[in-house]
Amino acid sequence: MIGQLRGIILEKQPPQLLLDVHGVAYEIDAPMNTFYRLPDIGQEVTLLTHLVIREDAHYLYGFYTREERTLFRTLIKVNGVGPRLGLTILSSIEPTEFVRCIINNDSANLIRLPGIGKKTAERLIIEMRDTLSTWQSSLPAGSDPAPIKKIGETNRQMQDAISALIALGYKPTEASRAVSKITDIHLSSEEIIRQALREMVV
Repeated sequence: MIGQLRGIILEKQPPQLLLDVHGVAYEIDAPMNTFYRLPDIGQEVTLLTHLVIREDAHYLYGFYTREERTLFRTLIKVNGVGPRLGLTILSSIEPTEFVRCIINNDSANLIRLPGIGKKTAERLIIEMRDTLSTWQSSLPAGSDPAPIKKIGETNRQMQDAISALIALGYKPTEASRAVSKITDIHLSSEEIIRQALREMVV
């Protein structure tokens, strides 16, 4: 099992990044909460990882904090919740808020998350409540503000966001519609994704 990687970021295409570890480039999928905290391309970062091995491929998931990886591992143990849905959930809601929903039996807010229906929400609460009762998050309350983007970069940021939403499981029309509602040209692609996700679960 690959539990941690430290290397240089070569590419960032949410929800995937390419990490150079001593000349070997690893493709890593990461939730948006991790993407928000990544340094710039060319900088070094250390990520905790979880490796999923299937017959046709190996998938590597990366997390900035141990708590976020623990939550991911707890999620994918729930019947009917695979790594892709787990990644989408962690991209759509803050880990601490998700835990609060589980502990408080708040299925109404869980249902608003992409890919979560009533039965899945109830199953999440039943199967995760005891495990998460003592779970504590070390994630900070907020993120550093994103640098101001030039107007010429806006279309690229929007397209990156649409591509990421499609990778997270949304239909192209849904992704385009949600992103088109965002008018702030100063947002990074990661921030556009976050706002679009909020738009789609309202």
